[in-house]
Amino acid sequence: MTRYVYILATRPRGPIYIGSAADLQRRMEQHRTSHAGAHTSRYNIRTLVWFEAHVDAVDALHREQRLKRWRRAWKDALIEETNPDWRDLSHDIPFE
Repeated sequence: MTRYVYILATRPRGPIYIGSAADLQRRMEQHRTSHAGAHTSRYNIRTLVWFEAHVDAVDALHREQRLKRWRRAWKDALIEETNPDWRDLSHDIPFE
């Protein structure tokens, strides 16, 4: 089963959230309806700016944990490597 690691943002270089989910489309809906947690609700973090798929759930969780420990500049560079305009990638989520 595919597991996704993802980054949400409010705007370029604004507040971000890093998470993982087995069903990224459902998880995005939770974020958008403010049923996903205090941090994303408080800062209105709802734009999917980066994600990657993992076949192994353990690998995905380790990747999420590593990203959370990264310096902010590294996270921004990761996003801008594939999404320089910080556009919403929600429509690019593959259907499972």
